[in-house]
Amino acid sequence: MQNIVEYIQEEFGTREFIPLHAPVFSGNEAQYVQETLRSTMVSSVGKFVDQFEVALAQYTQSAKAVAVVNGTSGLQVALQLVGVKTNDEVLTQALTFVATANAIAYLNARPVFLDVDRDTMGLSPNAVQDFLEQNAEIREQGCFNKKTGRRIAACVPMHTFGFPVRIAELVKLCDQWHIPLVEDAAESLGSFMGSKSTGSFGAVGVFSFNGNKIITAGGGGAIVTSSIQLGEKAKYITTTAKVPHAYEYVHDELGYNLRMPNLNAALLLGQMEQLDYFLQRKRALAQRYAQFFATTSMRFRMEIEGSTANYWLMCVETENKEQRDALLQQTNAQKVMTRPIWQLMYRLPMYQHCWRDAQINAEFLEERIVNIPSSAL
Repeated sequence: MQNIVEYIQEEFGTREFIPLHAPVFSGNEAQYVQETLRSTMVSSVGKFVDQFEVALAQYTQSAKAVAVVNGTSGLQVALQLVGVKTNDEVLTQALTFVATANAIAYLNARPVFLDVDRDTMGLSPNAVQDFLEQNAEIREQGCFNKKTGRRIAACVPMHTFGFPVRIAELVKLCDQWHIPLVEDAAESLGSFMGSKSTGSFGAVGVFSFNGNKIITAGGGGAIVTSSIQLGEKAKYITTTAKVPHAYEYVHDELGYNLRMPNLNAALLLGQMEQLDYFLQRKRALAQRYAQFFATTSMRFRMEIEGSTANYWLMCVETENKEQRDALLQQTNAQKVMTRPIWQLMYRLPMYQHCWRDAQINAEFLEERIVNIPSSAL
């Protein structure tokens, strides 16, 4: 264990504390923020919001991008866009950050937790297929759970730590069963399956720009879609559903005040301009980590064939829970930040009642995966 601590300290230099993922501000961020302050256009209307949305849409090859205040809100809106309503069921993974499940619950819908693939740590097409074949049927109004009578209104895979799931297989399954797919791409900007960006496979995709993400606005998120109609609807309902008018305030449906402020977008555009550089730095670090951990009993997690991970948060798989706990204790005691993968969602009190399958792979990973420092320094 001591060798691991010493190696990480060597990688990141001598410092009092090595964080899990620190932001890097080395481009035009300060210039753009100062320009925004001088303009006084610091709220949700301004050129940097517009410029960032165009840049993100181009990068992900989407028809429309809509900047919002955070990824969780973006995911909630995305689910609403595809028609998720009260008491509907939404297929997703239990091995995820709580925001995935919370966004479903905010709409009074019901998460259905299905297993992940062990290599991607993301929603397993086999688990989804097994669940649908055993429990679902297609009716005139869509796909329904035969046992509960509820509509299966969406499927939400999450690209865990930036490692792409087998998204093409999930899209094919969802198309067969008439289920809209919403990508939780919060952690995966800069990740690709083949030549296609994560977030662009489903009906709607959502990214996060929280302070620990690969690029950040301090907070922030974005919705992307290949549908101009859905994109315009997303912008509309996140702007309080205000009907355009020179001076009148007319709102013709329930909307949300969720637009990203121009001040944050200015910071984010400066970050976006450096994304390729950050990706190169992180990939180089991942390659060095892979070489180092090959000499240990732990396994450094790499992208699967045909995919390109952004290596947002890098991780190792320990031999067992005991080794995991020892690694966590020793690294953190020496001010090298590491953390376990999330507690599975059905272990949380608000989701204990939710439908789930056997979760064999998810529980295996829960006991073994540890995130290690991953900054693009």
